[in-house]
Amino acid sequence: MDADTLFVMGLVLAALSIPASVSAYSEGRRPVAGLVSMAVSVGMMVYASRWRPGGYALADIPEVFFGVVARMIP
Repeated sequence: MDADTLFVMGLVLAALSIPASVSAYSEGRRPVAGLVSMAVSVGMMVYASRWRPGGYALADIPEVFFGVVARMIP
């Protein structure tokens, strides 16, 4: 697995953890699962950013995201 794929997986996991956290908070529960998945996703993105030479700039994220999606779809 390359750094781009790991970064995109972390990005998608972070996007999915936000609704989970908000849902748990609105129901009066502690958002433990959402916070744990957010921590894991941030760890994945930091690891991928440190693994790739030069890291990721904010302008690179859409190109990386669609590049990984294009590789996944045959």
